[in-house]
Amino acid sequence: MTGPGDHSVEVAPHADLPGVVDLVIGSGSRRNALSGDDWTDLAAECVRLGTDESLRAVIVRGAGGTFSAGSDMREWVRAEPADVDDSFARMEAAFTAIERLPVPVVAQVDGAAAGAGCQLALACDLRVLGETARIGMPIARLGILASPAFAARISLLTGPAVARELLYTGRLVTAEQAVRLGLANRAVPEDILNETTTALVRSIVRHPPAALRAAKHAVSVGTDAALDTARAAGAGPAVDFPDFRRAITAFLDRDQENRRG
Repeated sequence: MTGPGDHSVEVAPHADLPGVVDLVIGSGSRRNALSGDDWTDLAAECVRLGTDESLRAVIVRGAGGTFSAGSDMREWVRAEPADVDDSFARMEAAFTAIERLPVPVVAQVDGAAAGAGCQLALACDLRVLGETARIGMPIARLGILASPAFAARISLLTGPAVARELLYTGRLVTAEQAVRLGLANRAVPEDILNETTTALVRSIVRHPPAALRAAKHAVSVGTDAALDTARAAGAGPAVDFPDFRRAITAFLDRDQENRRG
């Protein structure tokens, strides 16, 4: 399924694992930053996958050697506050659709998983990171107001103190640090990232499908309650708009200059 511009969300059967699908984010350009329409496509694909009784597991990965740098900020340059709020609502709908898939979902992360890309990885059940990957939420500097749902996804994995530090500082952590903090399950060299993810999913899907779905539901009872509470509290604006507009313009100017250089 193709979104506007260079981006896409594609679903394909896994080459070696029956009942497993690869959910591939982006086309490899612009570090797989996704537009609002791409987030909507991703949510729709996950809802569709959730109705497939033959589905055993899902692997989420980015195209072209990186996971996702989050949302495509180019569409926010001339946006109005309501447009930005709508874009964040689309992101949240995509994360929720991933979390509600009834089967195990494993993120295979290389390159960057930043901002909404970080949230995308955290919405999955398990995360395998390449050793040079980075993950985090560098959103405060852009005037983005962390939603309760964004914070809850980090807090559920790391605890509130670490979640606060990551949101306050906006720092991206290394793969090894992510494992120590609880953000990732494994960190492995890039040359065995795909092999390691495949082996992990193979070890999962050898069990009876009903048992796997029950295990996911059992854990989700607690985490979903926390996320549902966070979502219900998150009705405020997504950004501090004046600071956001200035920060986005400056960021894109720097990015364009770096590309020319």
